[in-house]
Amino acid sequence: MYWVLSAPPNPTKQDTVAKLREKIASKSADLAEVLPFNLPDFKVGTLDTLVVLSDDLVKSDATFEAVAVKIGDNLRALLNNDVDQWRNNLSVSDKSIDQFLKAFQWNTMKYRTDKSLRELTDLITQEINSIDTLMKTKMQSYSTVKTSLAGMQRKQTGNLSVRSVNDVVKKEYFVLDSEYLITVLVAVPKSLEKDWLNSYESLTQMVVPRSAQLRSDSCLSIVESQLNFQLSFRRIAEDDEYSLFAVTLFQRVVDEFTQKARENKFIVRDFKWNEQQMAMEKKALAEAGAAEKEQWTTLLRLCKTNFGEVFSCWIHIKILRVYVESILRYGLPPDFQTMMIKLKPKQNEKKLRDAINLHYSKLGGAANASTSAADEALEENIQMLLGDKDYCPAVLFAINAFWMDSNK
Repeated sequence: MYWVLSAPPNPTKQDTVAKLREKIASKSADLAEVLPFNLPDFKVGTLDTLVVLSDDLVKSDATFEAVAVKIGDNLRALLNNDVDQWRNNLSVSDKSIDQFLKAFQWNTMKYRTDKSLRELTDLITQEINSIDTLMKTKMQSYSTVKTSLAGMQRKQTGNLSVRSVNDVVKKEYFVLDSEYLITVLVAVPKSLEKDWLNSYESLTQMVVPRSAQLRSDSCLSIVESQLNFQLSFRRIAEDDEYSLFAVTLFQRVVDEFTQKARENKFIVRDFKWNEQQMAMEKKALAEAGAAEKEQWTTLLRLCKTNFGEVFSCWIHIKILRVYVESILRYGLPPDFQTMMIKLKPKQNEKKLRDAINLHYSKLGGAANASTSAADEALEENIQMLLGDKDYCPAVLFAINAFWMDSNK
C-alpha cells in the first residue's frame, strides 16, 4: 500500500518530513516508510481554473487507474495467471513498481513545466488514450485469432463421435467416384459394438453386405470369433468410448440410414473424402497456430511496455491531483512538502491512518487543542461530520496496489 501525502512546512519542509517520520517511521512507531520528493514550480493559473481542474483530475485518476489495471490483467492472462512471472514483468522505466514509487521524480523532460497544469493534464490524457486505443485494438485482434484457433483445436480433441478424423482415415477406406455408392463413417459406442455388427446391414435397404470396416493394421480374427461373425473387419480408429467404422451403401438411402443409426445410438459422421479440403484444413490449423503465437509474442511485449507507460502517466496524474488539491487546501503561493508513504508489511492500515490524522489534526481546525485526547475527539467529530472514513486533515491520496493482489 502506497499513499501520496502533502503537508505545509512545520516550520520547514525538512522539519515536516522529520516530524512525520518520528510519528510513523521510528523505532517506537514503525508503521511505514516516509519518502519525500520535490515537485517543480508549475504554472498554477487562477483558483477558478484549479477548481475545475480538480474535478477533472478526480475522474482522470480513476480512469487511468482502470487502464493500468486492465493492461496488467491482460498481461497476467497472457502469462496464464502465473502470479510470480506476472509481477516480474510489471516494470516502469526499467524499474520495479516499488523502486519507481520509492524514487519518484517528476519527469520534466516529458512533462515540461513551461506548460500549464491544464496542458500537462491534457498531454498525459492524450498519451493514455492513445495507448488504451492501441491495446484494445491489439487485444481484439488477438482474441479473434485465439478464438479461431481454439475452434480448430476443439475439432482435434474429444472422442471419435465429435473430433476430426482427418488424421486417421485413408483413401483406400472409401468408395470414390461412384455414381451410386458412397462410404460413410460411423462412430459406435464400444458397449454397442456387437449390436452394430448384428444390425448395420439391416438398418435400411441398399447397405452393401459385409462392408463395415473396423480398421486396424491387421485382421482381428480373435474378435471375429468372439462376436461370432465370419466377415472380415479392420479398425479405422478407436478410443476409450467409440470405435470408428466405414460402411458402404447406396447414396439414395444415406439420410434414412443416418436417422436409423441415430435411433440406435450409432453416430454417422459428416465426412466425405476430399484430399484438397483436408490439406486446406491442415494448413489453416498450422497458420492459425503460427499467427496466434506471433500475436501473443507481440502483445506480451506491448503489454509490458505500455503498462509501464500507463502506470507512469497515472502516477503523474495522481501527483498533479495532490498538487492542485494542496493549493486549494493550503493556499497560494504553493508551499508544501510531498511524500510517498509506504505501509510496512503486516501493519494495520487504520492504525497508520489514525496516526497521520492525529499528527495533522491541527490542519483540520484543532489549533486550540491541548491534549492528545482532545485531538482524537476533534478528529472523530470531523470525520463524523464529513461522513468520510478516509478523511485526512492533510492532503492524502491512496495508490491502489493492485499488482500485489494475488486474487485478481
